[in-house]
Amino acid sequence: MNSPEAQELTSLSAAELALLIRAREVSPVEVAEAHLRRIEEVNQTLNAVVTLAPDVLQRAREAEAAVARGGPSGELWGVPVTVKDTVDVRGVRTACGSRVRADYVPAEDAPAVARLRAAGALILGKTNCPEFALDYTSENPVFGRTNNPHDLERTPGGSSGGCAAAVAACMTAGSLGSDLAGSIRIPAHFCGVAGLKPTAGRVPRGGHMPPMSGLHSLGATLGPLARTVEDLTLFYGILSGESTARETLKGARVAFYVGDDVTAETRAAVGSAARALKDAGLEVEEEVPPGVFEATNLWLPLFEYATQRFVRGTYVGREEEAGRAARVILERAGRWGEPPLEKILAAWEERDRVRETLLRWMERTPLFVAPVGATPAFRHEEFGRVEVGGRSVPTFRAFSDAHAANVYDLPAASVPAGRDASGLPVGVQVVGRPHDERRVLEAAKVIEEALGGWRPPPETLPKA
Repeated sequence: MNSPEAQELTSLSAAELALLIRAREVSPVEVAEAHLRRIEEVNQTLNAVVTLAPDVLQRAREAEAAVARGGPSGELWGVPVTVKDTVDVRGVRTACGSRVRADYVPAEDAPAVARLRAAGALILGKTNCPEFALDYTSENPVFGRTNNPHDLERTPGGSSGGCAAAVAACMTAGSLGSDLAGSIRIPAHFCGVAGLKPTAGRVPRGGHMPPMSGLHSLGATLGPLARTVEDLTLFYGILSGESTARETLKGARVAFYVGDDVTAETRAAVGSAARALKDAGLEVEEEVPPGVFEATNLWLPLFEYATQRFVRGTYVGREEEAGRAARVILERAGRWGEPPLEKILAAWEERDRVRETLLRWMERTPLFVAPVGATPAFRHEEFGRVEVGGRSVPTFRAFSDAHAANVYDLPAASVPAGRDASGLPVGVQVVGRPHDERRVLEAAKVIEEALGGWRPPPETLPKA
């Protein structure tokens, strides 16, 4: 193994860093200091990390002392990670990008954060997001906007965009995000990293704002982002407490599909991923799973109304403090009012009916590969609508491929699978049956190994 001095510590994977630390070839303090220097180098340009944990070096020194004593050494011992600013970290400001919570400092960790700490992870700080995770950018009135490390004029996506940008730019070895409408997978796709949306409840969901309760509990989840699928698997095992033993894929059936309204590069990426799986011995067919194109029309009555209620209750009497994303929701709620309960119940019943049909189909075809969205990262000014094939499309509709995994509660992993003509990353998602994260991750790893996985951002940023 090379000496630590010859290694670019911040570009190593979480698994590689943990191995070096356990072997005492590098210390947790060295690793933490390297990541803090990296943040200092590039964060002024990206604005991905919005709050640093005040005790990170103290925790690194404690981890180093434990290693020297031959004491506890969890799977992430001394490895620096970040956490989305919607998830509680004790003693660290958790503003959710909102003026109404700008000074909120939790007294306790969210349960998922506690699991990371128990595995020895060092919490570096919090990453940017849209106000209360409300849209597909990472811009808010408290911290401003985060830029995509592959093109500073473009968004890293949302709502876990700060997570994805920080991971892609090597400011952190991994990040904890959240996903209700593609909010882990879309930023991973935009920034050229890997992200996992687990089955709802697989990772404890407490300590997140907005709460992952009520109707949101049907499809909202916390999950990891990292530069490699190996690291996703490592983080997922820690966050879920589930065994991550490898799953045999050879001979398994997998479907793939691409809708009409996607870029040519997106279509090519899905095709490349399907060929990679076929070359690995899977039985691959082009087929559209039942219900996937209906998911967005079910997402809206199931989750949008619950989101509107949350936003209205949060800003009551403080409407003037709402930022762009929250104002849009407040104005929409004011125009439309509350939908009748019968409409929500009908959507829930229809969701369950379609989900049952889809799960029966997945008994024979347990995996499918699809776009994450219609286009790579869009420009900052395209908020609300994006251009796809020369047409202006509502942003939410442009990323409707991400919605099925939330509406029907399926695990899904986004993995890099190509580039567009300008060099922007293009990801695909692998979707599986509920609680079948291991098979999803194994298929994502096949695609990663065949198509190259994460690549460093261009020369606009200093090298890691």
